[in-house]
Amino acid sequence: MCGLAGFLDPRQPAGDAALRLVGTMAGRLVHRGPDSAGAWAEGAIALGHQRLSILDLSAAGNQPMHSACGRFVIAFNGEIYNHLELRRDLAQAGAAPSWQGHSDTETLLAAVAAWGIENALQRCNGMFALALWDRRAATLHLARDRMGEKPLYWGWAGRALVFGSELKALRAHPDFDPAICRGALTQYMRFGYVPAPRSIYAAIFKLEPGTILTVLGAPPATPPNVPLEAEDSYGSITVARFWSLSAALEAGVDAPILDDSEAVALLETTLARAVKRQMLADVPLGAFLSGGIDSSAIVALMQAQSSQPIRTFTVGFDDAAFDESVHAAAVARHLGTDHSVVRVTAQDARAIIPDLPAMYDEPFADSSQIPTHLVCRAAHGQVAVALSGDGGDELFGGYNRYLFGPRLWERLSGLPFGVRRAIGGGIGRLPQTVWRGLDASSRMMGGPRLAQIGDALSTSLRETRNSYDLYRNLISYWPDPEAIVAGGWSEPRSGIDAAMPRGFTIGSVGSEMMVRDMRGYLPDDILCKLDRAAMFVGLETRAPFLDLEILGLAARLPPAMRFRGGKGKWALREVLAKYVPLELTDRPKMGFSVPVGEWLRGPLRGWADDLLSPASLRASGLVEPAPITRAWEQHRSGRFDWSNRLWSALMLEAWHRQYH
Repeated sequence: MCGLAGFLDPRQPAGDAALRLVGTMAGRLVHRGPDSAGAWAEGAIALGHQRLSILDLSAAGNQPMHSACGRFVIAFNGEIYNHLELRRDLAQAGAAPSWQGHSDTETLLAAVAAWGIENALQRCNGMFALALWDRRAATLHLARDRMGEKPLYWGWAGRALVFGSELKALRAHPDFDPAICRGALTQYMRFGYVPAPRSIYAAIFKLEPGTILTVLGAPPATPPNVPLEAEDSYGSITVARFWSLSAALEAGVDAPILDDSEAVALLETTLARAVKRQMLADVPLGAFLSGGIDSSAIVALMQAQSSQPIRTFTVGFDDAAFDESVHAAAVARHLGTDHSVVRVTAQDARAIIPDLPAMYDEPFADSSQIPTHLVCRAAHGQVAVALSGDGGDELFGGYNRYLFGPRLWERLSGLPFGVRRAIGGGIGRLPQTVWRGLDASSRMMGGPRLAQIGDALSTSLRETRNSYDLYRNLISYWPDPEAIVAGGWSEPRSGIDAAMPRGFTIGSVGSEMMVRDMRGYLPDDILCKLDRAAMFVGLETRAPFLDLEILGLAARLPPAMRFRGGKGKWALREVLAKYVPLELTDRPKMGFSVPVGEWLRGPLRGWADDLLSPASLRASGLVEPAPITRAWEQHRSGRFDWSNRLWSALMLEAWHRQYH
């Protein structure tokens, strides 16, 4: 796990000036790679790297790294979990070089030299972002892993094409343009994040997962009017897919697993292999453990394959409604892990808030960013790598909306739209006192915290005409972001708008939601949150559920293998039951959250009053003050809970104040 940065600028002479500039850019990423730094420049290209040493701790793993044949130079961030198998394949093909060390970066370079970049990446099972310079063809390749675990930004700073792991590296270029993309801003106000391929800056983009961007010759002098997506081209730039989520899902539909016993057995053995692959490291390794289905399954399979107790970590809160540490400790005791619980006060959590703009570089409004960073900070110093359960919800059907969304649509889709609007309006007017009462009853019956979904439910009923509208409304922070962003900007389309893969047609509401989450919420929220929270303290995180084999197997599971008995993750629960008693993990999904709504009425009120004052909002010029002020007043009264909406506005204003 590392950080990379660089630029391609035909006007830039090679030499000390280029090395200093790319070194400065990469130096902004020292938190991602504190173990060593490297810079290389030749002609128009410059590459910089900050290394976090995980495999091959010697200087043989330092970057930028040259291929044995001398043709390729790479700056690489990530891990190739099957790199030892790739070395065997190269040896059998007579294409293995004289190895200088045992890093996966050296393996990847040899694979590219032997098979070409597209074929090499298709053979790789791992997480990665990379910049590869082909010296013979004077060609730059940028590539990102299949599900978007590792970040990669690219775009223009003046006439130079710049790229890097985080926006702070690109901002270090003297010609960086901080102009905000207003279309991206509308997307942010809906989703709480900026979805790829846009970034918050007009001239900078995110490379989409599973794609390779190639620049053959000099880059165009100016950015395109719209972001490049897969299969697009712009001047000397092309973007191509080396892997397609839709194609993988369709292949699974064509080869379904119909036998329960076969599905559970295959999932257990395949997940065990994935976990074993991701336990490969030359540094201390551990795992996050919440006590839920996903993290418990990962830790159980880690411990089953380890001769020593696995180090596990969780964060404990004083507020029982948000505290999972008791459940995690029970699972840890059963499995025999070396478990650490870090007790965190509300004051500890709130102390992180000033760091969030620098941590995420662009507005990011998932408030679970706070406990995520806290558990990463707790693990750092004791381990250098931590495995997580991320991806389990999206692949195996874990989110509450996958269950209550279809039920809701089944019951209400037959009602006239006008009747639904009236019901939604009535729900929206329910005060928090009513929601808290319903919430308590729901929790006693094992249901979700209803107060968390009341706003989305009201909006869904008022604005939903089909299952696609239902999904968008359930996940929206602001249901009408075009009315929030100053200047009347239209909301662009995003990856969740694309057509469903064959076999996931409109009408299969739960499965449809899962696909849309895998396209947007997983890479741009969940994985972004974990990457930035962990790398801010130099901790590598790995997600075995996103292993290439697991992705293929999950696609073969019919809905009944996910949803059964009113619960999600049926097949995964069956696997976990072989290692952990059901009573330790079978409970309502809590999520990983903090009581932001209460904090905003209490200890964070002064901070929020400052950022959300009409004068401050007018000064930034990003959003219309009136709807923000109205929501803030209603929230302060205690009658409504607009936590998500207000947190998105606060993170936007805090980011803007720090960087503009």
